[in-house]
Amino acid sequence: MLEQNFIIFVAFGYMGLLFAIAFWGDKKAEDGKSIISNPYIYALSLAVYCTAWTFYGSVGAASRSGATGFLNIYMGPTLMMILGWPVLRKIIRISKINRITSIADFIASRYGKSATIAGAVTIIAVLGIVPYMSVQIKAISTSFQIISQYPDVYMAEKISSLSPLKDTAFFVSIILAVFAVFFGTRHLEATERHEGLVAAIAFESIVKLIAVVSVGLFITYGLYSGFGDLFEQASLVPQIKQLFVMEVNASTFTGWYNALFLAMMAIFLLPRQFQVIVVENVDENHLKKAVWLFPIYLLLINIFVIPIAFGGMLHFFNQCAFDPVCSGAVPETFGGILKFKQGLVDADYFALTLMMAQKQQGIALFVFIGGMSAATGMVIVETIALSTMVCNDLVMPVLLRVPFFKLEQKSDLSRLLLMIRRISIFLIILLGYLYFHYVAKNYSLVSIGKISFAAVAQFSPAVIGGIFWKGGTRLGTLWGLMAGFLIWLYTLVIPSLVQAGFLPTELMENGLFGIQLLNPGHLFGLDVGQLGFNQYTHAVFWSMFVNITLFIGVSFFSKQNAMERKQAMLFVDVYKHSVEPEKSSFWRATAAVVDLKLLLERFLGKNRTKYAFEWYAREHHLNWERNPIADAGLVSYAEKLLAGAIGSASALVMVRSVVEEEPLGMDEIMHILDETQQIIIYSRELEKATKDLEAANDRLKELDKLKNEFISTVTHELRTPLTSVRALAEIVQNNPDLEADKHYEFVGIIIKESERLSRLINDVLDFQKIESGKIQWQMEELDFKEILEDSFSSTGQLVKEKNIELRQEISKKSCLISGDKDRLMQVMVNLISNAVKFCDSQKGEITVGMKIKKNNTRNSYIKVFVKDNGIGISQEDQEIIFQEFRQVTSRKKGRPVGTGVGLTITKQIIDAHSGKIWVESELEKGAAFFFRLPLVE
Repeated sequence: MLEQNFIIFVAFGYMGLLFAIAFWGDKKAEDGKSIISNPYIYALSLAVYCTAWTFYGSVGAASRSGATGFLNIYMGPTLMMILGWPVLRKIIRISKINRITSIADFIASRYGKSATIAGAVTIIAVLGIVPYMSVQIKAISTSFQIISQYPDVYMAEKISSLSPLKDTAFFVSIILAVFAVFFGTRHLEATERHEGLVAAIAFESIVKLIAVVSVGLFITYGLYSGFGDLFEQASLVPQIKQLFVMEVNASTFTGWYNALFLAMMAIFLLPRQFQVIVVENVDENHLKKAVWLFPIYLLLINIFVIPIAFGGMLHFFNQCAFDPVCSGAVPETFGGILKFKQGLVDADYFALTLMMAQKQQGIALFVFIGGMSAATGMVIVETIALSTMVCNDLVMPVLLRVPFFKLEQKSDLSRLLLMIRRISIFLIILLGYLYFHYVAKNYSLVSIGKISFAAVAQFSPAVIGGIFWKGGTRLGTLWGLMAGFLIWLYTLVIPSLVQAGFLPTELMENGLFGIQLLNPGHLFGLDVGQLGFNQYTHAVFWSMFVNITLFIGVSFFSKQNAMERKQAMLFVDVYKHSVEPEKSSFWRATAAVVDLKLLLERFLGKNRTKYAFEWYAREHHLNWERNPIADAGLVSYAEKLLAGAIGSASALVMVRSVVEEEPLGMDEIMHILDETQQIIIYSRELEKATKDLEAANDRLKELDKLKNEFISTVTHELRTPLTSVRALAEIVQNNPDLEADKHYEFVGIIIKESERLSRLINDVLDFQKIESGKIQWQMEELDFKEILEDSFSSTGQLVKEKNIELRQEISKKSCLISGDKDRLMQVMVNLISNAVKFCDSQKGEITVGMKIKKNNTRNSYIKVFVKDNGIGISQEDQEIIFQEFRQVTSRKKGRPVGTGVGLTITKQIIDAHSGKIWVESELEKGAAFFFRLPLVE
């Protein structure tokens, strides 16, 4: 049997192991050897998203609603990582440059480093996360109660009546708070990074994954013969069979996409997720692998959710048939809880109770550790993130501004900061316990979690709008946040308090003050039934609608101050301003170096301050004895260091207390802007000249390559007929008694090859003349029909030899043009010769045609075409076919004979006659060359 003391011993042993990993990670970081500078560790740390909601709650959701009950919560992060990674990358870049420490610090810094916004975000985050915190407390305490009763798997019906000293959940909360303090507030970090904690979270991500997969494999292949057998058995039970089908209606549709949206926002807006994705990020490039590693992790941890749910239902439905209380009490639609004589069985905990029912003590204990690991990981990271926000954005701004506390007289405030954060951790977890004890007992793990997801979704307009839109203002953000939060509170938290008995039920029936339009269930008279809205969709719709509307609307009608404009520029154009912002010319400030040192020592301690100033001096080649006055760069550097400890808003206040600012006059600003504008114009012109030179250089390289190919081609084309002529001439010379018919044949070939040589040489000479502009055009008035007839005579023998059918479609009307007869004859011969060259070798067909196009606008012309049924020309080649040295090659016919300048010459002749030539073709469907020439008026 599993003794309670042994379970506690193993649980504390596991937590001790996590603490040892964290301690080792911190020591390595202090020695300059980071163990988390690894994309795989980074991806595993993101799996802190998978809490007790995933480990236990997903199974319960699948038991009640099938795949639709849980998949969207994991599809949302998957979509955000794969499609929304540019957003995450931009947030990481901004946070690194500005030393952002939390989601509250990020939003406050964007909107002018506003302490009011930082405080508002912190309040929303703390109150919004309390329900989610209660989920983890509930999961740990309930699973501990279940496994402590081994082999009995039943839960007691009522636990809320217990006093705290007798309540397991209370002691769980205290233990969680102690561990959170040890993990996150052992010392003050100037960067708010916790390398040891990230290493521990990565390890616990592996543990909970193995635990879930172990249970899934045992059920699927231990209790059944694989997925097919399990699903076949499940299909025989009506309550399970109905889960195989997704009912498509308005409610399903809106609920599905609402949860998808909430999950997409939660993956980076939950304080703990912002902590691990942004604040704890060591290298921005790690995100590139995390965008596909994390979705794979989500797939693996969810792949056995449905098998576990179906296995649990099959087992306990079967047990239910033999129980006098449960027998016959199972409803047609399973609600997630079965009531037995001995107690309750909750579908949320099927992974644990089924292993216990099967007497698998080892796996059951491993499941408990895995679930505890998932819950503690969330609580520790979440409370560390929230305690930082509470300290930096709620408590310290008050203490620094109220003279009564006299903080300016204290030389070391680092201990005070740590104490505030430790107290904050205990208070936040205590709030989570109280919510669990009095409210969360009425809800499933999943439904509680959605309340928190809806809360942090209120940050999305301020964050996403803030990094892409410079027009967002402090007032617009504040109004949007507060309105969205109040609607969330009214439509989700108030109903839960009504159900818990803290508020009268009349509020849900009649609305606030008896006004139905203020009914939390259908606010402003919205017919949720007709639209298919559930409680969560209704709340998210109204809160986000009002939030976004006010954020945009108030921003349009309110003005930004100088700090807001500066921060908007740095955030939205972060890739343009990735250089250190302290180098900006629009702000001047000076301070004594010793004053800045003393200020930082109060919050960071002497050792960390000394190291920071020594590093800055080395990087900027400074000597503090010779440079006792800090410039704007050092002031900004000190402010960012301070922001890592107390937040950007408080850091700004503290730095201004020791700094003498020198605001620029309008003349100075205009002078700077004018110089900047001149530099920008010069840079753009220089960039354009550089691009032109690069393009010209590329063109020269291409022409040089084509020239070499042309020379090679011409050499080959000349060598072939010369070799033939020489060989045949030697035969004739050496054989005076050669037969007459042979002699006639050989002489004919010699003449033919000589003509070929002449054409090649003429092509090269013509190309050179046209290119150099030295060609003499013999323009005269002529009938183009004569040119066509002469070209048919010149190419007739060539066409006949290739056994090609030549068709003519020529207008009978005379068509007078002004042109050079020999050159236009050259055009037709070139086009017909090309058609012969590329024609179908089996059944070649060439069509030559001419049409007269007469218009009333004195631009009448003839249109001539030469079509073949050959290999055709690709779209890509059609764009370059008329360029010099270009030839079309094909798989069937290879590289054609010729110099590659024939079509170039043809185009230049047509252009010289004020005409136009083009080609229309498809591969394997022949080619058609068209040109037109103006008629003589």
